[in-house]
Amino acid sequence: MTTYTAKRLPVQTGPAAWNAILGPQPASEALSGSNTADFVVIGGGFAGLSAARRLRQLHSDAVIMVLEAGRVADGAAGRNSGFMIDLPHDLASEDYSGAGDDRTLITLNRQAIDFARTAVDEYGIDANFFDESGKVNGAASTTAHTHNLSYAEHLTTLGEHSEKLDAQAMQELTGSAHYLSGLYTPGTVTLQPAGYIRGLCAGLRKDGVHVFENSPVSAFKKEGATWKVSISAGTVSTPRVLLANNGHLESFGIKSGRLMQLFLFASMTPDLDDAALALLGGQPRWGITPSDPMGTTVRRIDTAQGGNRIVTRTCAVLKPGMKASQADVDRAARVQQRKFDERFPQLAGLQMEYKWAGHLCLSLNGVSVMGQIDDGVYSACVQNGLGTARGTLTGIAAAEVASGTQSEISQFFGAEDAPKKLPPQPFASIGANAYMRWREWRAAAE
Repeated sequence: MTTYTAKRLPVQTGPAAWNAILGPQPASEALSGSNTADFVVIGGGFAGLSAARRLRQLHSDAVIMVLEAGRVADGAAGRNSGFMIDLPHDLASEDYSGAGDDRTLITLNRQAIDFARTAVDEYGIDANFFDESGKVNGAASTTAHTHNLSYAEHLTTLGEHSEKLDAQAMQELTGSAHYLSGLYTPGTVTLQPAGYIRGLCAGLRKDGVHVFENSPVSAFKKEGATWKVSISAGTVSTPRVLLANNGHLESFGIKSGRLMQLFLFASMTPDLDDAALALLGGQPRWGITPSDPMGTTVRRIDTAQGGNRIVTRTCAVLKPGMKASQADVDRAARVQQRKFDERFPQLAGLQMEYKWAGHLCLSLNGVSVMGQIDDGVYSACVQNGLGTARGTLTGIAAAEVASGTQSEISQFFGAEDAPKKLPPQPFASIGANAYMRWREWRAAAE
Protein backbone atom coordinates (compact mmCIF):
# COMPACT_ATOMS: atom_id res chain seq x y z
CA MET A 1 0.00 0.00 0.00
CA THR A 2 1.48 3.34 -1.08
CA THR A 3 1.31 6.17 1.46
CA TYR A 4 2.61 9.73 1.24
CA THR A 5 2.93 11.28 4.69
CA ALA A 6 3.70 14.96 5.32
CA LYS A 7 6.88 15.41 7.32
CA ARG A 8 5.99 19.02 7.97
CA LEU A 9 3.11 21.44 7.44
CA PRO A 10 3.34 25.03 6.21
CA VAL A 11 4.47 27.59 8.78
CA GLN A 12 4.07 31.30 8.01
CA THR A 13 6.24 33.97 9.60
CA GLY A 14 4.74 37.42 9.80
CA PRO A 15 1.37 38.47 8.40
CA ALA A 16 0.31 38.14 4.76
CA ALA A 17 0.06 41.89 4.35
CA TRP A 18 -1.73 41.90 1.01
CA ASN A 19 -4.48 39.87 2.65
CA ALA A 20 -4.52 41.81 5.91
CA ILE A 21 -5.08 45.20 4.23
CA LEU A 22 -8.26 43.92 2.58
CA GLY A 23 -9.96 43.32 5.91
CA PRO A 24 -11.69 40.21 7.25
CA GLN A 25 -12.61 37.29 5.02
CA PRO A 26 -15.86 35.35 5.21
CA ALA A 27 -15.85 32.57 7.78
CA SER A 28 -13.85 29.54 6.71
CA GLU A 29 -15.06 25.97 6.37
CA ALA A 30 -12.73 23.06 7.15
CA LEU A 31 -13.09 19.55 5.78
CA SER A 32 -14.71 17.14 8.21
CA GLY A 33 -16.15 13.65 8.15
CA SER A 34 -15.84 11.13 5.32
CA ASN A 35 -16.15 12.51 1.80
CA THR A 36 -15.71 11.51 -1.83
CA ALA A 37 -14.64 13.58 -4.82
CA ASP A 38 -13.64 13.15 -8.45
CA PHE A 39 -10.59 15.40 -7.96
CA VAL A 40 -8.80 16.67 -4.86
CA VAL A 41 -6.43 19.62 -5.20
CA ILE A 42 -3.97 20.09 -2.34
CA GLY A 43 -3.11 23.78 -2.08
CA GLY A 44 -5.27 26.88 -2.59
CA GLY A 45 -2.82 29.34 -4.13
CA PHE A 46 -2.28 30.38 -7.75
CA ALA A 47 -1.52 26.82 -8.90
CA GLY A 48 -4.24 25.09 -6.91
CA LEU A 49 -7.08 27.46 -7.73
CA SER A 50 -6.02 27.64 -11.39
CA ALA A 51 -6.04 23.84 -11.48
CA ALA A 52 -9.51 23.81 -9.98
CA ARG A 53 -10.76 26.33 -12.53
CA ARG A 54 -9.30 24.34 -15.43
CA LEU A 55 -10.82 21.15 -14.04
CA ARG A 56 -14.21 22.83 -13.87
CA GLN A 57 -13.83 23.95 -17.49
CA LEU A 58 -13.08 20.36 -18.52
CA HIS A 59 -15.58 18.62 -16.21
CA SER A 60 -18.77 20.59 -15.70
CA ASP A 61 -20.34 18.03 -13.34
CA ALA A 62 -17.28 16.72 -11.45
CA VAL A 63 -16.96 16.97 -7.69
CA ILE A 64 -13.82 19.06 -7.18
CA MET A 65 -12.37 19.75 -3.74
CA VAL A 66 -9.53 22.13 -2.86
CA LEU A 67 -7.81 21.64 0.51
CA GLU A 68 -5.89 24.68 1.75
CA ALA A 69 -3.71 24.35 4.86
CA GLY A 70 -4.50 27.87 6.12
CA ARG A 71 -6.75 30.65 4.92
CA VAL A 72 -6.91 31.37 1.21
CA ALA A 73 -4.51 34.26 0.37
CA ASP A 74 -2.73 33.93 3.71
CA GLY A 75 0.10 31.77 2.36
CA ALA A 76 2.45 32.53 -0.53
CA ALA A 77 -0.43 33.96 -2.60
CA GLY A 78 -0.71 36.87 -0.15
CA ARG A 79 3.03 37.31 0.36
CA ASN A 80 4.49 37.85 -3.12
CA SER A 81 5.22 41.12 -4.92
CA GLY A 82 2.16 40.86 -7.14
CA PHE A 83 3.78 40.93 -10.57
CA MET A 84 2.29 38.63 -13.24
CA ILE A 85 5.10 39.01 -15.78
CA ASP A 86 4.81 38.14 -19.46
CA LEU A 87 8.48 38.54 -20.45
CA PRO A 88 11.58 36.47 -19.58
CA HIS A 89 12.35 36.92 -15.88
CA ASP A 90 15.16 34.53 -14.99
CA LEU A 91 16.11 35.32 -11.38
CA ALA A 92 19.43 33.48 -11.76
CA SER A 93 20.61 35.73 -14.61
CA GLU A 94 22.30 39.11 -14.56
CA ASP A 95 19.54 40.94 -16.44
CA TYR A 96 16.52 38.53 -16.47
CA SER A 97 17.27 37.22 -19.98
CA GLY A 98 16.42 33.55 -20.05
CA ALA A 99 18.69 30.77 -21.22
CA GLY A 100 15.96 28.82 -23.00
CA ASP A 101 13.23 29.45 -25.56
CA ASP A 102 12.15 32.92 -24.48
CA ARG A 103 9.62 33.26 -27.30
CA THR A 104 7.78 30.16 -26.09
CA LEU A 105 7.88 31.34 -22.47
CA ILE A 106 6.41 34.70 -23.45
CA THR A 107 3.60 32.96 -25.29
CA LEU A 108 2.88 30.75 -22.30
CA ASN A 109 3.04 33.61 -19.78
CA ARG A 110 0.54 35.54 -21.87
CA GLN A 111 -1.75 32.53 -21.86
CA ALA A 112 -1.56 32.61 -18.05
CA ILE A 113 -2.48 36.30 -18.08
CA ASP A 114 -5.35 35.61 -20.48
CA PHE A 115 -6.58 32.80 -18.21
CA ALA A 116 -6.51 35.15 -15.21
CA ARG A 117 -8.10 38.00 -17.15
CA THR A 118 -10.98 35.76 -18.17
CA ALA A 119 -11.46 34.72 -14.54
CA VAL A 120 -11.56 38.39 -13.52
CA ASP A 121 -14.28 39.03 -16.09
CA GLU A 122 -16.34 35.90 -15.43
CA TYR A 123 -16.17 36.06 -11.64
CA GLY A 124 -16.53 39.83 -11.30
CA ILE A 125 -13.18 40.22 -9.54
CA ASP A 126 -12.37 43.87 -8.81
CA ALA A 127 -10.39 45.19 -11.79
CA ASN A 128 -8.18 47.14 -9.37
CA PHE A 129 -6.78 43.79 -8.28
CA PHE A 130 -5.70 43.02 -11.87
CA ASP A 131 -4.06 46.18 -13.15
CA GLU A 132 -2.65 45.85 -16.68
CA SER A 133 -0.23 48.71 -16.13
CA GLY A 134 3.14 47.15 -16.95
CA LYS A 135 6.24 47.50 -14.81
CA VAL A 136 9.62 49.20 -14.76
CA ASN A 137 13.10 47.76 -14.28
CA GLY A 138 14.71 50.44 -12.13
CA ALA A 139 18.44 51.18 -12.32
CA ALA A 140 20.27 53.07 -9.57
CA SER A 141 23.82 52.60 -10.89
CA THR A 142 25.67 52.62 -14.19
CA THR A 143 26.11 48.85 -13.94
CA ALA A 144 22.36 48.38 -13.53
CA HIS A 145 21.71 50.81 -16.36
CA THR A 146 23.93 48.62 -18.53
CA HIS A 147 21.84 45.60 -17.49
CA ASN A 148 18.74 47.45 -18.65
CA LEU A 149 20.30 48.27 -21.99
CA SER A 150 21.30 44.63 -22.44
CA TYR A 151 17.81 43.47 -21.55
CA ALA A 152 16.25 46.02 -23.92
CA GLU A 153 18.42 44.72 -26.76
CA HIS A 154 17.38 41.17 -25.95
CA LEU A 155 13.72 42.18 -26.01
CA THR A 156 14.23 43.90 -29.37
CA THR A 157 15.56 40.67 -30.85
CA LEU A 158 12.33 39.02 -29.63
CA GLY A 159 10.20 41.73 -31.23
CA GLU A 160 9.09 43.03 -27.84
CA HIS A 161 8.47 46.69 -27.05
CA SER A 162 10.19 48.50 -24.19
CA GLU A 163 10.63 52.15 -23.31
CA LYS A 164 13.69 53.74 -21.72
CA LEU A 165 13.02 56.22 -18.91
CA ASP A 166 15.55 58.80 -17.74
CA ALA A 167 16.11 59.97 -14.18
CA GLN A 168 13.53 62.75 -14.45
CA ALA A 169 10.88 60.39 -15.74
CA MET A 170 11.63 57.95 -12.93
CA GLN A 171 11.28 60.71 -10.33
CA GLU A 172 8.00 61.87 -11.84
CA LEU A 173 6.73 58.30 -11.64
CA THR A 174 7.96 57.36 -8.16
CA GLY A 175 8.67 60.60 -6.31
CA SER A 176 12.21 59.29 -5.77
CA ALA A 177 15.49 60.72 -7.08
CA HIS A 178 17.17 57.38 -6.37
CA TYR A 179 16.93 55.94 -9.86
CA LEU A 180 19.22 56.88 -12.74
CA SER A 181 17.01 55.26 -15.34
CA GLY A 182 14.31 52.69 -15.94
CA LEU A 183 13.06 50.31 -18.59
CA TYR A 184 9.29 50.16 -18.95
CA THR A 185 7.61 47.07 -20.39
CA PRO A 186 3.82 47.15 -20.86
CA GLY A 187 2.74 43.52 -20.60
CA THR A 188 3.05 42.86 -16.86
CA VAL A 189 -0.09 42.82 -14.73
CA THR A 190 0.36 44.30 -11.25
CA LEU A 191 -1.91 42.32 -9.00
CA GLN A 192 -3.33 42.92 -5.60
CA PRO A 193 -2.48 39.24 -5.23
CA ALA A 194 -4.64 38.49 -2.21
CA GLY A 195 -7.57 40.32 -3.78
CA TYR A 196 -7.24 38.33 -6.98
CA ILE A 197 -6.94 35.03 -5.12
CA ARG A 198 -9.90 35.82 -2.86
CA GLY A 199 -11.96 36.69 -5.92
CA LEU A 200 -10.87 33.55 -7.76
CA CYS A 201 -11.80 31.43 -4.77
CA ALA A 202 -15.22 33.08 -4.46
CA GLY A 203 -15.88 32.54 -8.17
CA LEU A 204 -14.91 28.88 -7.99
CA ARG A 205 -17.27 28.35 -5.07
CA LYS A 206 -20.10 29.81 -7.16
CA ASP A 207 -19.04 27.34 -9.88
CA GLY A 208 -19.58 24.48 -7.43
CA VAL A 209 -15.95 23.88 -6.46
CA HIS A 210 -15.61 23.01 -2.76
CA VAL A 211 -12.78 25.00 -1.18
CA PHE A 212 -11.94 23.94 2.37
CA GLU A 213 -9.62 26.14 4.44
CA ASN A 214 -7.65 25.35 7.60
CA SER A 215 -7.49 21.80 6.24
CA PRO A 216 -3.81 20.79 6.09
CA VAL A 217 -3.30 17.38 4.51
CA SER A 218 -1.31 15.03 6.73
CA ALA A 219 -1.22 12.06 4.36
CA PHE A 220 -2.75 10.36 1.35
CA LYS A 221 -2.63 6.63 0.75
CA LYS A 222 -3.71 4.26 -1.98
CA GLU A 223 -6.75 2.13 -1.21
CA GLY A 224 -7.65 0.03 -4.23
CA ALA A 225 -8.44 2.33 -7.15
CA THR A 226 -8.70 5.47 -5.00
CA TRP A 227 -6.58 7.65 -2.75
CA LYS A 228 -7.67 8.39 0.79
CA VAL A 229 -6.63 11.96 1.65
CA SER A 230 -6.50 12.69 5.39
CA ILE A 231 -6.61 15.80 7.52
CA SER A 232 -7.07 15.93 11.28
CA ALA A 233 -10.86 16.13 11.19
CA GLY A 234 -11.80 14.24 8.06
CA THR A 235 -10.99 12.28 4.94
CA VAL A 236 -11.85 12.36 1.26
CA SER A 237 -11.56 9.45 -1.16
CA THR A 238 -10.73 10.28 -4.76
CA PRO A 239 -9.23 8.64 -7.84
CA ARG A 240 -7.12 11.73 -8.61
CA VAL A 241 -4.98 13.97 -6.39
CA LEU A 242 -3.37 17.15 -7.68
CA LEU A 243 -0.49 18.48 -5.60
CA ALA A 244 -0.33 22.27 -5.88
CA ASN A 245 1.72 22.93 -2.76
CA ASN A 246 4.94 24.17 -4.41
CA GLY A 247 7.95 23.46 -2.14
CA HIS A 248 5.88 21.33 0.20
CA LEU A 249 5.91 18.70 -2.52
CA GLU A 250 9.12 17.67 -0.78
CA SER A 251 7.30 17.42 2.55
CA PHE A 252 5.56 14.36 1.12
CA GLY A 253 8.92 12.82 0.18
CA ILE A 254 8.65 13.74 -3.51
CA LYS A 255 11.76 15.07 -5.30
CA SER A 256 13.71 15.13 -2.04
CA GLY A 257 17.19 16.60 -2.37
CA ARG A 258 16.26 18.34 -5.62
CA LEU A 259 14.30 21.40 -4.49
CA MET A 260 15.67 24.67 -3.14
CA GLN A 261 13.45 26.06 -0.38
CA LEU A 262 13.91 29.82 -0.45
CA PHE A 263 12.39 32.66 1.55
CA LEU A 264 12.09 36.25 0.41
CA PHE A 265 11.11 39.09 2.71
CA ALA A 266 9.08 42.25 2.42
CA SER A 267 7.61 45.12 4.39
CA MET A 268 4.74 47.53 3.84
CA THR A 269 4.08 51.04 5.09
CA PRO A 270 0.96 52.16 6.92
CA ASP A 271 -1.73 53.83 4.83
CA LEU A 272 -0.05 57.17 4.00
CA ASP A 273 -1.92 60.28 5.04
CA ASP A 274 -2.33 63.41 2.92
CA ALA A 275 0.78 65.05 4.36
CA ALA A 276 2.95 62.04 3.58
CA LEU A 277 1.50 61.76 0.07
CA ALA A 278 2.25 65.44 -0.56
CA LEU A 279 5.87 64.89 0.49
CA LEU A 280 6.14 61.74 -1.58
CA GLY A 281 4.82 63.01 -4.91
CA GLY A 282 4.86 60.72 -7.94
CA GLN A 283 2.04 58.62 -9.32
CA PRO A 284 -0.43 56.65 -7.17
CA ARG A 285 0.39 53.22 -8.67
CA TRP A 286 3.62 51.79 -10.01
CA GLY A 287 5.82 48.75 -9.74
CA ILE A 288 9.59 48.56 -9.98
CA THR A 289 11.66 45.42 -10.20
CA PRO A 290 15.43 45.92 -9.80
CA SER A 291 17.66 45.71 -12.87
CA ASP A 292 19.82 43.36 -10.83
CA PRO A 293 17.60 40.38 -9.83
CA MET A 294 19.11 40.43 -6.32
CA GLY A 295 18.20 44.07 -5.79
CA THR A 296 15.11 45.65 -4.24
CA THR A 297 11.58 45.46 -5.59
CA VAL A 298 9.33 48.43 -4.77
CA ARG A 299 5.62 48.96 -5.39
CA ARG A 300 3.19 51.74 -4.64
CA ILE A 301 -0.52 51.01 -4.38
CA ASP A 302 -3.58 53.17 -3.78
CA THR A 303 -6.83 53.14 -1.85
CA ALA A 304 -8.62 50.81 -4.28
CA GLN A 305 -5.95 48.17 -3.64
CA GLY A 306 -5.84 48.41 0.15
CA GLY A 307 -4.51 51.87 1.00
CA ASN A 308 -1.87 54.34 -0.18
CA ARG A 309 1.14 52.22 0.69
CA ILE A 310 4.65 51.35 -0.43
CA VAL A 311 5.93 47.78 -0.46
CA THR A 312 9.65 47.03 -0.26
CA ARG A 313 11.00 43.53 -0.99
CA THR A 314 14.61 42.44 -0.66
CA CYS A 315 16.81 39.78 0.98
CA ALA A 316 16.71 36.01 0.46
CA VAL A 317 17.71 32.98 2.48
CA LEU A 318 17.73 29.25 1.79
CA LYS A 319 15.86 27.25 4.45
CA PRO A 320 15.71 23.49 3.78
CA GLY A 321 13.40 23.13 6.80
CA MET A 322 10.85 25.41 5.07
CA LYS A 323 10.50 27.78 8.02
CA ALA A 324 11.81 31.33 8.27
CA SER A 325 12.58 32.61 11.75
CA GLN A 326 11.51 35.89 13.26
CA ALA A 327 15.22 36.78 13.34
CA ASP A 328 15.29 36.35 9.54
CA VAL A 329 12.34 38.71 9.19
CA ASP A 330 13.89 41.24 11.57
CA ARG A 331 17.23 41.20 9.75
CA ALA A 332 15.51 41.71 6.40
CA ALA A 333 13.31 44.47 7.84
CA ARG A 334 16.38 46.44 8.88
CA VAL A 335 17.75 46.21 5.35
CA GLN A 336 14.37 47.17 3.88
CA GLN A 337 14.09 50.18 6.17
CA ARG A 338 17.47 51.40 4.94
CA LYS A 339 16.48 50.79 1.32
CA PHE A 340 13.20 52.65 1.85
CA ASP A 341 14.94 55.62 3.51
CA GLU A 342 17.47 55.81 0.65
CA ARG A 343 14.72 55.94 -1.95
CA PHE A 344 12.36 58.23 -0.08
CA PRO A 345 14.38 60.57 2.17
CA GLN A 346 11.31 62.80 2.43
CA LEU A 347 9.68 59.93 4.37
CA ALA A 348 12.83 58.59 6.06
CA GLY A 349 12.18 56.94 9.40
CA LEU A 350 8.58 56.02 8.61
CA GLN A 351 8.05 52.71 10.40
CA MET A 352 6.60 49.81 8.49
CA GLU A 353 3.22 48.42 9.52
CA TYR A 354 3.79 44.91 8.14
CA LYS A 355 6.91 42.73 7.85
CA TRP A 356 6.83 39.17 6.57
CA ALA A 357 8.48 36.18 4.92
CA GLY A 358 7.27 34.38 1.81
CA HIS A 359 8.19 30.85 0.73
CA LEU A 360 9.47 30.13 -2.79
CA CYS A 361 10.70 26.90 -4.34
CA LEU A 362 13.30 26.67 -7.10
CA SER A 363 15.11 23.92 -8.93
CA LEU A 364 18.78 24.09 -9.83
CA ASN A 365 18.02 23.89 -13.55
CA GLY A 366 14.98 26.18 -13.41
CA VAL A 367 12.36 23.54 -14.22
CA SER A 368 8.98 22.99 -12.62
CA VAL A 369 7.64 19.64 -11.45
CA MET A 370 4.47 19.17 -13.48
CA GLY A 371 3.09 15.80 -14.45
CA GLN A 372 2.14 12.41 -13.12
CA ILE A 373 3.89 11.43 -9.88
CA ASP A 374 2.07 8.17 -9.23
CA ASP A 375 -1.02 6.41 -10.49
CA GLY A 376 -3.69 9.08 -10.06
CA VAL A 377 -1.31 11.62 -8.47
CA TYR A 378 -0.23 14.75 -10.34
CA SER A 379 1.98 17.72 -9.52
CA ALA A 380 1.77 21.46 -10.27
CA CYS A 381 4.78 22.51 -8.22
CA VAL A 382 8.14 24.31 -8.18
CA GLN A 383 7.46 27.78 -9.61
CA ASN A 384 11.05 29.12 -9.49
CA GLY A 385 10.05 32.45 -7.97
CA LEU A 386 7.51 33.18 -10.72
CA GLY A 387 4.45 31.89 -8.91
CA THR A 388 1.71 34.18 -10.20
CA ALA A 389 2.26 33.24 -13.86
CA ARG A 390 4.13 29.94 -13.49
CA GLY A 391 1.75 28.71 -10.80
CA THR A 392 -1.20 29.52 -13.04
CA LEU A 393 0.42 27.62 -15.91
CA THR A 394 1.42 24.52 -13.95
CA GLY A 395 -2.04 24.41 -12.37
CA ILE A 396 -3.63 24.46 -15.82
CA ALA A 397 -1.19 21.83 -17.07
CA ALA A 398 -1.69 19.43 -14.15
CA ALA A 399 -5.47 19.66 -14.54
CA GLU A 400 -5.15 18.79 -18.21
CA VAL A 401 -2.82 15.84 -17.59
CA ALA A 402 -5.14 14.53 -14.87
CA SER A 403 -8.01 14.82 -17.35
CA GLY A 404 -6.22 13.07 -20.20
CA THR A 405 -6.14 16.14 -22.42
CA GLN A 406 -3.31 18.27 -23.79
CA SER A 407 -2.52 21.84 -24.78
CA GLU A 408 0.59 23.81 -25.58
CA ILE A 409 0.89 24.49 -21.85
CA SER A 410 0.79 20.89 -20.66
CA GLN A 411 3.02 19.75 -23.52
CA PHE A 412 5.68 22.32 -22.61
CA PHE A 413 5.85 21.49 -18.91
CA GLY A 414 5.48 17.79 -19.55
CA ALA A 415 8.61 17.87 -21.72
CA GLU A 416 10.82 19.57 -19.12
CA ASP A 417 13.75 17.73 -17.59
CA ALA A 418 13.64 16.49 -14.02
CA PRO A 419 15.05 18.86 -11.39
CA LYS A 420 18.76 18.33 -10.86
CA LYS A 421 20.06 16.86 -7.64
CA LEU A 422 21.38 19.41 -5.15
CA PRO A 423 24.72 19.20 -3.34
CA PRO A 424 24.45 17.51 0.05
CA GLN A 425 23.49 19.46 3.17
CA PRO A 426 24.78 21.47 4.93
CA PHE A 427 27.06 22.45 2.05
CA ALA A 428 24.17 23.40 -0.23
CA SER A 429 22.69 25.84 2.30
CA ILE A 430 26.02 27.32 3.37
CA GLY A 431 27.12 27.87 -0.20
CA ALA A 432 23.79 29.19 -1.44
CA ASN A 433 23.28 31.61 1.45
CA ALA A 434 26.84 32.93 1.14
CA TYR A 435 26.33 33.42 -2.58
CA MET A 436 23.03 35.26 -2.09
CA ARG A 437 24.53 37.55 0.55
CA TRP A 438 27.35 38.35 -1.87
CA ARG A 439 24.84 39.04 -4.67
CA GLU A 440 22.86 41.32 -2.34
CA TRP A 441 26.04 43.17 -1.39
CA ARG A 442 27.07 43.50 -5.03
CA ALA A 443 23.61 44.81 -5.96
CA ALA A 444 24.34 47.72 -3.59
CA ALA A 445 22.04 50.66 -4.40
CA GLU A 446 19.80 48.45 -6.49
